[in-house]
Amino acid sequence: MAQGEPALVLSDTDSAEDLEEVEPSFSGITIELQDEESTSSDVICLDSLEEIMPATPTSPNRDFIAHEVNENQRRIEEICICCGSFQIHTQHPLFHGGICTPCTENFLETFFLYDEDGFQAFCTICCSGKTLLMCDDPTCNRCYCLECLDVLVSPGTAEKVKATNTWLCFMCLPLSSHGLLKRKKRWRVKLKCFYDQESNHLEIYQPLSAWERKPINVLSLFDNITTEMKNLGFLGSSLGDGRLTYLDDVTNVLRTDVKEWGPFDFIFGSTPPVGNSYEHPPAWYFYQYHRILQYGKPTESSQRPFFWMFVDNLVLEKEDRETASRFFQTEAVTIHRKHAETVQNAVILWSNIPSVKSKYSLSDLDLDLDLLAKDILKTRLLSQRPATLVRKFFLPLREYFKCFS
Repeated sequence: MAQGEPALVLSDTDSAEDLEEVEPSFSGITIELQDEESTSSDVICLDSLEEIMPATPTSPNRDFIAHEVNENQRRIEEICICCGSFQIHTQHPLFHGGICTPCTENFLETFFLYDEDGFQAFCTICCSGKTLLMCDDPTCNRCYCLECLDVLVSPGTAEKVKATNTWLCFMCLPLSSHGLLKRKKRWRVKLKCFYDQESNHLEIYQPLSAWERKPINVLSLFDNITTEMKNLGFLGSSLGDGRLTYLDDVTNVLRTDVKEWGPFDFIFGSTPPVGNSYEHPPAWYFYQYHRILQYGKPTESSQRPFFWMFVDNLVLEKEDRETASRFFQTEAVTIHRKHAETVQNAVILWSNIPSVKSKYSLSDLDLDLDLLAKDILKTRLLSQRPATLVRKFFLPLREYFKCFS
């Protein structure tokens, strides 16, 4: 395994029934079934599909999915359950059904995106949707669009759910089948394999079930993120607190110290905010963070989820940022905050949290970061702490660690 590559974690809770699951086959269609233990779920051979499938409608319509399955006897695996297209690229990782190329790309980019309220920003099934219904299970953060409920479960389901006081979603209910919507067994394994196969820039650890998640242990360097982690529910609950260790100066910290304090699940670090006084040259914070990160990383053979994030609050020189990208082996991402049409602040970050690398997280502005830093200093509008801008990127950690909000 390459250094820094997430490990595939197989849950001890998977039942014998799950291990014996067999994906449905297609009559006249070539399917390549790969070994679950080695790689991933089934991959459909596109050449065979193209020979027997009709041309894709110019505008796929999900309203006809039920008709195609129930009346025309078309298998749900031959239809994209996200948009209704017949041009299938692979299989949906969570539910039985196909998924086309555009919807695959959209799923990869949006599945780990969260809103400030702590719930997924898009529908769990189609990773789209305007109006979303949220699951009421306190350990769940999933949402579903009205269209998915009415199309894949049955017409009128959305209104019934809205009239329900407490609703448990399709990932939480014990029954796996609801109309055309059938949850896959061992879906966490399949989700990990889906990302491994389909994404060339997003890597994930396998999510953990609620009963497998343990309290998080955080190491925060140069900026104390206790407030953010408490507000998100990772710290400060009588049910079993997570832990956070904050260090402002790590000059004399040794590898043995980090090993003694750990093991850590998340290591955060940042440069000081622009305009603030600091005792060391800006690059010192990056180099020291990287040193401590190497001390705190689990071994390559470890299968436990481990996350890291370093944030530059516009104080590193361009050359230092390029060096940081080489050291972290990933490109930097720029995040900005606007008020009206004015950019008030921006930060640059490196991280292995999957939502950070989504194209929907990136700044869509061509920012002159050096000029922005000078404007902040000139107007004496000192920038906010780095953590205030990147707080929402901590939310995917709920897939792996206990959260009590």
